[in-house]
Amino acid sequence: MRTRCRVTASLVEHLSRKHPAPTHLAAAGLLIAATGIMLTLLAAPATSDASGFRILDQGAAATGQSAAFTAQADDPSAIYYNPAGMTQLHGVQLYFGTVLIGGHTSYTAPNGVTARGDLNNSVAWPPPTNFYITANLKDLGLKALGDLSVGVGVVSPFGTMYRWPNNGPFNTALTRQTLELFDIKPTLAYKFNDQFSVGLGMDIYTFFNFWGEGQAETKLNSNVLPGFGFPAPQEVNGRDTALGFNASFMYTPFRNADGKPLANIGFVYRSQATLHLDGQFLANGRVAGDAHTTLVLPPVYTGGIALWPVRDKEREWKLELDVDYTGWHSLRNTDVHLSGAGIPPLLSTIQVPRNWNDSITIMIGTEHKWLQVTRLPHWEVALRGGFWFSQNAVPDATFSPGVPDADNYSISVGLGLLCKEKGHFFGVIPCGSSGGSPLLPKGIGLDLAYQALLYETRTVTGNTTVFSVPNNVINGTYQTTFQVGSINLRVNF
Repeated sequence: MRTRCRVTASLVEHLSRKHPAPTHLAAAGLLIAATGIMLTLLAAPATSDASGFRILDQGAAATGQSAAFTAQADDPSAIYYNPAGMTQLHGVQLYFGTVLIGGHTSYTAPNGVTARGDLNNSVAWPPPTNFYITANLKDLGLKALGDLSVGVGVVSPFGTMYRWPNNGPFNTALTRQTLELFDIKPTLAYKFNDQFSVGLGMDIYTFFNFWGEGQAETKLNSNVLPGFGFPAPQEVNGRDTALGFNASFMYTPFRNADGKPLANIGFVYRSQATLHLDGQFLANGRVAGDAHTTLVLPPVYTGGIALWPVRDKEREWKLELDVDYTGWHSLRNTDVHLSGAGIPPLLSTIQVPRNWNDSITIMIGTEHKWLQVTRLPHWEVALRGGFWFSQNAVPDATFSPGVPDADNYSISVGLGLLCKEKGHFFGVIPCGSSGGSPLLPKGIGLDLAYQALLYETRTVTGNTTVFSVPNNVINGTYQTTFQVGSINLRVNF
């Protein structure tokens, strides 16, 4: 991730004219105070809706079950939740949608001063999105390759945007933070037999110029040198592309007479990936030097078991338990290395410890699906619900308001509608007919979900990440609540 960091030469000149200290001492002091605050938050991404800065909501059917979907994975979002599940899908299928995340964090300082952080008013914009396309090659006539499925997904798995007031109590630490990172996921899945399938995919983490800021950004108002009272708006921004991979399996020990699973065990591993942040530092729009730091995205291990107590021609009822382990220990530091003619040797390396903790998320989800509905004879209707508990990953010492993490709980509900052969989507669009063109859909579906995300009240003490005046401005009490709305459209060919 190439990061651009700019410090204003005009501000240095202003300070040295106003205060008759030697110019090189004023410049060095300015850089220590201004860059120290800023670079402690460089690469600390914006908040999300799970532990750390991960976003677990990558499909409305899964969101309606609080992301307990690893062992089910029976729509194209399997590319994210468990690629081995792609072998359950037939023909060509599309699945695309968006996640609307709203809510805020209420902050109270030890002296009683309050502030409010949010996702750019009501919802994060542009919102995290997802797009998937899968193809079962055997269904398309390529039987020589065996039972092979291919797919590609584009998801937003890490971070969004978070902001705090420009005149807030810790505006010298943070006013705005953005990480609109995408993951492009080319994926393969192979079914060995009716019991065992595997999946393998690549993760290409990158930014899109046309989406939001098209880069990572951190903004604040530096209080510069102690006693000068001359706050300087500052910004760090940057971009990079990094590679990772994922591997998964799905085991089905029991099926019913129609060949549908009665029990699934799923597992997916997502590898660590490293974004290198090379660029510049900005303050008042002026350049002072180059900067380099590193952001390590964590490895993730997710396992799940799904059971269908009822699964016949009329209805299906699924229960699932997933456990997700995120290796945040990989985020040990984001030390910043500066270079350039205006950078004193004293500032060539700024140590920025993170020392995050690994976290576990436990997810429970259920889905009840009616395959034959009297009043909707050509539709399937599914009701969903779920709950999760997710551990805090961020210690007090390195806590950032851009990631106001704490132990949190998710309660979710969802609705799924699938229009089949002879049905009409919204009463107008034909959903498919036997013997029709392969370019016409065989089914059209709509998934909707709502999720309430409740964080435990957290009191931060002993924070050491900010070199600002006064010291420890981030200490205080944080109460965060998010609400998530998710919508996906599904088209089966």
